[in-house]
Amino acid sequence: MSNLKIIRPESLGEGSYHSPYADITHNFFNGAGVAIYNELKDLQQYEKIDDIECYELAGAREKLFFNPSETTAGIVTCGGLCPGLNDVIRAITFCCLEGYNIKRVLGFLYGYEGLVPRYYHQPVELTCDGTDDIHERGGTILKSSRGYQPESEIVNTLEHYGVDILFTIGGDGTQRGARDIVQEIKKREKPISVIGIPKTIDNDISCIQRSFGFETAVDEAWRVINAAHAESKAYRNGIGLVKLMGRNSGWIATSSTLANSNVNFCLIPEVPFELGGENGFLKHLEDRLDRRGHAVIVMAEGAGQDLVPDSGETDKSGNRRLSDTGVFLQNAIENHFGNKDKEVNLKYFDPSYSIRSQPANARDSEYCLVLGNGAVHAGMAGKTNMIVGLHQDKLVNIPISQLGSRKVVNPDSWTWQAVLQATHQPANMNND
Repeated sequence: MSNLKIIRPESLGEGSYHSPYADITHNFFNGAGVAIYNELKDLQQYEKIDDIECYELAGAREKLFFNPSETTAGIVTCGGLCPGLNDVIRAITFCCLEGYNIKRVLGFLYGYEGLVPRYYHQPVELTCDGTDDIHERGGTILKSSRGYQPESEIVNTLEHYGVDILFTIGGDGTQRGARDIVQEIKKREKPISVIGIPKTIDNDISCIQRSFGFETAVDEAWRVINAAHAESKAYRNGIGLVKLMGRNSGWIATSSTLANSNVNFCLIPEVPFELGGENGFLKHLEDRLDRRGHAVIVMAEGAGQDLVPDSGETDKSGNRRLSDTGVFLQNAIENHFGNKDKEVNLKYFDPSYSIRSQPANARDSEYCLVLGNGAVHAGMAGKTNMIVGLHQDKLVNIPISQLGSRKVVNPDSWTWQAVLQATHQPANMNND
């Protein structure tokens, strides 16, 4: 095992302080355990076992870089809401204060804005009593925001408050920001650790097997799909159209479809489709209604973007502002059948904001606890410029530099083939 290529995160230095966990654990993760990284390569492509790249297992370390009694931690939540944000905040706070007995934990409000003085957001001190029940609520007690903030001003604030470890909870943009903060810290030669907890309800962060909040989103989508199915069956030629989150990746739509066998069409960004023509979506929908008298459609918000004009606009995070293809598809369906003088009764469901603001379910809460603890263990050991996440069913420490393009649904994968079998929709709804 010693010859395996272990991709380790950066470190501020060797640990010299004894871990308080020595009294309650006999299994420290000092880098010997690894998880195989074969997400981009099939194992058959490796010539020998020594060529296999691995990630370092997350977990408590025997020696700490930071002296707990002198350590201050900071937490920030950025980007859109996601089930489990409060769970992660609580897990970090409890692990820092009860597990390591550090000096204090500061929560910076409204994302990276809270680390820039001109916004006048004073940090709040987080305690175990103050965060005891926050996991029962959705949203984030630390508020959130989007957009770039100058890393020089952020590091000034970290220095001002004596923050030794900054925990950044957010998606791709947040972790890119964390990487830039680390570079500014390096310029100043300051011993400040930056640990990311990746957050995206779309489950599209590369290297990470599952992001927190995703399973809750699928649970909530399942309930909406049931409602759409009930509506569709109650009327002549009833159609239930459900738009779910998924800008570039159709993971929520795909998993929700597999979890609920009432879905007849699943539309995702990774599988383009046409509306008209003999093999277009509208023709297959018409055939479905002729056969069964009702239909349920689940679509990711990024599906069909090529069918509508590009607004050319971006949000504060620099993401392309998507057109509302849900409303577009609703109008296209109603116009299509109206022109044929055929009655349809379409009910449109867009539960996006109600889903992402839900409290985490039990499985996500469990994952959030593990993520929060893993992040604190890494930070106290002096690791930096990294994220913690699930990979190959193991919690691992991953350098931010390893994050690549978004994880998408492969149309040739078993997952998408299972969707086709469940919905009985055509594999190809194009007229080529």
